[in-house]
Amino acid sequence: MNEAQSLDALAKVLNDLSERPYDLNLHKQHVQLARSLEGMEAEATSACEMLVDFLAAGDQVWNTLIEAKESSVDLETAEGVDELLSVYSRAESDYLSIPILQKHLQFLIDRHEQYAGEDPKPSALGDLFSTTWTRTAITEVVNKGLKHLTKSHVLWDLQRDWELQQLESVAPAEKSHLQDAIQVFFVGRLGEPHTDSEETLQYYSTFTTNHRPPGQYEPLLVTASKAHARALKSLERREPFEAALVKSGFSLEEYARYIAYERRARNPDLFVMVGVFERAIAEADKRRFSGEVGAEEALRMFWVGLSDVLRINHAGEDSEMDVFRRAVRSVPGYGEIWARYIRALERHALGAQISDVFNQAFGMGLIQSDVEQLVPVVLAHAGHQRRRAEDGTDASKTGDPKLRLEKYLAAIAQLTDAAINVWEVAAKFYKSSYLAWASLTDTLIKYQQYDRAEKTFLDIHAKNLDWPEAIWEAWLNFEQIYGSVDGLDQCLEKVEKAQYQVNIRRAKEAEKAGYEAMQAVVETQPIAPASTAPVQDEDVLMQVDTVAPRERGTKREAEDEDEPPAATSKRAKIEQQPPPLKRDRENSTVFVADLPAGITDEEVTELFKDMLTAAQCGRVREVKFTKLPKSIVATVEFFERDSVPAALTKDKKRLHDQEVAVHLAWKSTLYVTNFPESADDAVIRNLFSQYGTIFDVRWPSKKFKNTRRFCYVQYTSPASAENALELHGRELEPKQAMNVFLSNPERRKERTDQDANEREVYVAGLSKFTTQIDLDKLFKTYGAIKEIRMATDDKGHSKGFAFIEYEQEKDALAALDANNHELKKRRIAVTLADSRARARARNVVADSGLSQVADARTRSVRIHNLPAGTQEGLLQQTLEKLASVKRVEVFVELKEAVVELENTAVSEFKAVLAFIDWYHEQEAGKLLLRTDPIIFNGNTLKLSEEGRDGAVARSAAPPPKAGGLFVPRSAASRPRAGLGHTRKPAPKPSAPGAHNQPAAGPSGQGKGQDDFRKMLG
Repeated sequence: MNEAQSLDALAKVLNDLSERPYDLNLHKQHVQLARSLEGMEAEATSACEMLVDFLAAGDQVWNTLIEAKESSVDLETAEGVDELLSVYSRAESDYLSIPILQKHLQFLIDRHEQYAGEDPKPSALGDLFSTTWTRTAITEVVNKGLKHLTKSHVLWDLQRDWELQQLESVAPAEKSHLQDAIQVFFVGRLGEPHTDSEETLQYYSTFTTNHRPPGQYEPLLVTASKAHARALKSLERREPFEAALVKSGFSLEEYARYIAYERRARNPDLFVMVGVFERAIAEADKRRFSGEVGAEEALRMFWVGLSDVLRINHAGEDSEMDVFRRAVRSVPGYGEIWARYIRALERHALGAQISDVFNQAFGMGLIQSDVEQLVPVVLAHAGHQRRRAEDGTDASKTGDPKLRLEKYLAAIAQLTDAAINVWEVAAKFYKSSYLAWASLTDTLIKYQQYDRAEKTFLDIHAKNLDWPEAIWEAWLNFEQIYGSVDGLDQCLEKVEKAQYQVNIRRAKEAEKAGYEAMQAVVETQPIAPASTAPVQDEDVLMQVDTVAPRERGTKREAEDEDEPPAATSKRAKIEQQPPPLKRDRENSTVFVADLPAGITDEEVTELFKDMLTAAQCGRVREVKFTKLPKSIVATVEFFERDSVPAALTKDKKRLHDQEVAVHLAWKSTLYVTNFPESADDAVIRNLFSQYGTIFDVRWPSKKFKNTRRFCYVQYTSPASAENALELHGRELEPKQAMNVFLSNPERRKERTDQDANEREVYVAGLSKFTTQIDLDKLFKTYGAIKEIRMATDDKGHSKGFAFIEYEQEKDALAALDANNHELKKRRIAVTLADSRARARARNVVADSGLSQVADARTRSVRIHNLPAGTQEGLLQQTLEKLASVKRVEVFVELKEAVVELENTAVSEFKAVLAFIDWYHEQEAGKLLLRTDPIIFNGNTLKLSEEGRDGAVARSAAPPPKAGGLFVPRSAASRPRAGLGHTRKPAPKPSAPGAHNQPAAGPSGQGKGQDDFRKMLG
């Protein structure tokens, strides 16, 4: 953006900050905008100051403020030095930063050295930068960074060198005292784990040699070596985690593993553990400021973990309070840290501060917008108030002589409306939630409000609830325990009527869903070519509610009078039959696992027989057994989905003295998508089998959309599916995170891509220099883009066309406005990429000189001897390893399939010689001439050529004999050009007269390829 736009944006951010001063994202925008403007250094500094006034900040902000303060204050005065040191102190209290600590330390050392030398110290500085003052200040700075295992030496070494320098120049009277202090300084450091402990030990050895009596050298070194050995051992245990941090670029995930290791230790080292937490918190803040996804959540987790560690290890009141004060500056919108802060204040008997902290949390205006953050704070504060009331902390010692409070509490104790009112409000708000209504009725029963409970059941039993069966069962149980005979009879009658209405409603919903699904399939179904479509006789077509013609003036035949009026209608009437009701398999099926050997259908059906009712719920439609390597499982499908809740009660029942497991089929099924295109059935099974026994992997058909890339993985238990959810987000290839979800049938619409064609546009006429970024920039103006697929050559240049899929169909329609738009000096064409367009263009002449339909047949192969239940997706995966497959269609009843393959022949043919080579290079030819058997699910597949009308024209070549023959495709089997289209002229021959050569020898004398080549020259 230009300068004017930047200034406008800056003004808007400042206005927003006045309303939301604790919004970190607004502060980040403020800082970035101010820094981007030339000559606005003061505004950039002001932006940083505004941020740190409200929130914690890292190096990227504090460095700016420190540099600005150093250049703006007079460091020759005590006030100027105090201002600068105050900025350092505030910066160091937010997050652990070795660079800032080092800068602070160097400032102290340089100033002390300056005034200890030739430059006289201004009298205005007073005691500042004296040796004693400087030593104290240096020690405080160094101690802040000692917990950093790998970088603390940067600070400690500066202090060591400074102390040894002071030892050389100290007065003789003070030398002995300073030597003792430095010895303690070295020994303390040797007991702390740090990366350059060997160097520290060598310095201590030199110091002992030079400044301690010779007789003390050995015992001092022995003591120091023991401390060094313990620290070194501690460091060695942590070296793998430090190495992992470096290798991962100090990722937050590695910090989390490091912290988990420290917390699991038998004897936790609080010194090291706090240091790791501080480093993790600083890294998380840096990544949050840069906009990394997940950094905010990690930062919250680290702060909570640090507060828990200090509490568990009894670090003390000061340490805990300091961490909480820093944490609420860092993550002020995190309710859990505020709740822990309140409980810590109560634990340390600092209850007077709780109201201030509670008000501070709400005063920031962050937790109110998220109920998940609001609830912990309110509960912590309410719990504190309740405990105060129970302890009598604030109770009046004199009491109320009029007993007004006691009377009020007694009145409350006699009423139950408060509890009931809570659930009445909830039930009215969540009108369709069975859980809310069930909680209300349970509360009414608990307080013996039986009449109100019965009335509530009567009012809601016919409502459109998400699980009415639960309410019906609760009402029935209520009437059996608390009701009368008449009440029980009324309940049974009402429930039966309600159940009937619910079944009708669900049937209509299923019918509607089935009709919509059927319509979607019909709309995407390719139109059959005229040559293959079944055609009725003309006279049959005319017999649709018509009257036989008769001569004018002839009296109507007697039998005509007996015909019903509809039969005599002169206008054709076609009665449209509603589509058949679609079976709701996913919602009506349960999975039965751990079945004993030898179990039968009848025994499994018997298990569920006591579920039969007058409404026919519980009738088993189908039982299917599958024998796995280590167990037997079955799927039981009911006629009605209402049977499923009762069927689930059969879990843990015994058959043949063996406990079986019953659960919803979809709860053990995962919907998996966005995996690499190279991932096939074997890859998916290998990846998911580590979480449990896989029952089945189902792959989608690609005959209508070849880019579909998802599958369903079904386990034998829901626990395995739950465990496998950890694969969600796993990157099997860089920057391609796999999606793994439970296959909830209620979310089927969200996970389907059946309408993808209506959401996809085809773009043609692209320049070879067009990139995906160019397309994204142009077409995202019409709506949210889901995917862009652009065909490119081996050099990465566009081949001239692309497909763009939108999230919404309306956006794809809007994108048609881009038709004839100029992009990269080329006018582009934009149309809907509907598969029906391909059907309408079936007679377009293909590059081979044939119509598109005929050309497709030349690339098609028929496959025989398929195993039962063949999945089109799995079959396509198998064939794609042998040839480039365009689409596969399986005919289950025939156990056959038609496979249309891609044409990968060379673009330039040379006479008949090229025809023979072309046949070999065609994908169909490759498959038909293949001599190795193709095995699929244990069956050896048989291949034949697809004939003109779908019939078998020619079998695949048998295994060649010695000196085997090649018999080219007969002329009769070659499709002709479509009606109304002319065949494209064949490419020019490579030699004169090549076209006049015969394609084969005399009958019965086949020729090999070499013979044909010799004939053609």
